[in-house]
Amino acid sequence: MKKFMAGLLMGGALCTNALAGETLFSNYVHAVAPSGETGALWAFSWDYSYSGLTLLKFKVTSNGTVMTESTDKAQVESDTLTAVSDAILEDDLAERRRLPAVYADSKLGLVLPMFGMDKNNRYLIPAGFYSVRDLKNIVETPVDVPSAADDLDKPMQYAISGFAYEVSAKRLWAARGALGLMVYDVSGKNGAKDTTFVLNLKTNKLERLKDNAELDLKNNPEIFDVRVHPETGDLWLATAKGIWVKSSDGLKNVSKNLKDSRVTGLWMGGEPLQIIAETAYKKDDNVVGGLWRMYGEKATDFSKVNFLDTAGKVQKKDIYDEADYTVGDVAFLGKNAFVLVRAVGGSISGYLKLDSLGAHAWEQDDDGKLQWLYGYETGATDRKAIIMSMCTFPLTKDRMGLAIATRGNGVSVSADSGATWSVVLNRAKLNNNLGSIRMVPSVITPGSEALVSYKVGRESKITIEVFSYDMRKVRTIVKDAVRNADASRSTNPKEDIWDGRDDHGKDCTMGVYYIRVKDNHGHIGWGKAMTLGGNFR
Repeated sequence: MKKFMAGLLMGGALCTNALAGETLFSNYVHAVAPSGETGALWAFSWDYSYSGLTLLKFKVTSNGTVMTESTDKAQVESDTLTAVSDAILEDDLAERRRLPAVYADSKLGLVLPMFGMDKNNRYLIPAGFYSVRDLKNIVETPVDVPSAADDLDKPMQYAISGFAYEVSAKRLWAARGALGLMVYDVSGKNGAKDTTFVLNLKTNKLERLKDNAELDLKNNPEIFDVRVHPETGDLWLATAKGIWVKSSDGLKNVSKNLKDSRVTGLWMGGEPLQIIAETAYKKDDNVVGGLWRMYGEKATDFSKVNFLDTAGKVQKKDIYDEADYTVGDVAFLGKNAFVLVRAVGGSISGYLKLDSLGAHAWEQDDDGKLQWLYGYETGATDRKAIIMSMCTFPLTKDRMGLAIATRGNGVSVSADSGATWSVVLNRAKLNNNLGSIRMVPSVITPGSEALVSYKVGRESKITIEVFSYDMRKVRTIVKDAVRNADASRSTNPKEDIWDGRDDHGKDCTMGVYYIRVKDNHGHIGWGKAMTLGGNFR
């Protein structure tokens, strides 16, 4: 199927590489991360066919607007490897629903996990990690898989779900679930080497996993995340049996409140320092989750994050668990933490904004329902899309930027702590009067979105329709919708989208479809897109 698609898509507008002249490699961005350079940001894209990286460089105008100054792109060499697992949107387990990305240093650069295909052509085989030094040096780094992994039911049980880098020791740590903790040492002159450790609950030590050893998950609990404490340099571990810290005093379980909890994520940062933890486990068909935090120097243990209504009143319900949230990322900016979450089993996503008191609702609607998630409704994206990743990065010498990656709506960047956003999308100039129509992306699955991109020379009433290969009309997207003339594109990104479905809401079958855009001045433009159909997965 993958090879068939790749051959089919090599013609005209359906080829992903046709986007090479635009701003991003693809608008399907799954991760954003600092680049180690002020004003620059990494963005990793994957659109089912190809993977690629974009290095975005920004400038901030005198009125605080973020502008894209330059952009460079490169495709990941192998089309059978990518940084995004198929589990990221489908799995219920919290640790498999995020894409860890960390900038290590100039030697390793940006570090991302790496997945290969299984026998069903799905990216569910952990294959090591990517080390991105620059766009000409995207290095595939395989790591050893001990024979003990043969005892596991699924390879995803040892997928990398967290990275941490020790700058002084030049060591990259990776949390590998059932295979414990891997360290990739790049300090030696004779090349890098990786070693796998497991946490031994009987000895309270990290012990090397021998090649012929058998896994004992009761005594060697899974490790889901790893962090280096920014002040002490200690190594913090999120495990299936609480939070452990490796320091000069040895290895200790440091939280009484989470001593036996399945801790699936850890994040640290901010001033004063915040340490945020996520707990999650499956109970029957439900996911039971919790959001915990230590805030400031006086905190002695983790406590659940408070959720406050618009009047500042703490809610009695556990909002986090009730909404079935899992954490995708956490970005720290001063006293605030921006916690990116997605709901299990749906497309709901957004970020919670935490201050010293907890997470605040930003609105209460007419029905009395509290709105907690910032996203499309608050201007973070200019059309609805799943938010996949979030980070802070040095935007200027004296200002930190906030960035989010979306699945279909590119990258959003803020210079004012999320008050306003600039959306970065593939918006190369098009010809006037519907001279060229582009679908971004040009390959979709039903339920995802392709943006119909066009430009008109003067204010027009636009009608957009979708036709099957035999020219049977299957969908009217908009009819006589007013669109303004624009120097780049006249597209309304909130309305001019096709989700791979017909007028009755049914998934269109796999194939090529033609999109006709016409105005009230007699101009007509055509584009085309491919949907993989409702049974592709």
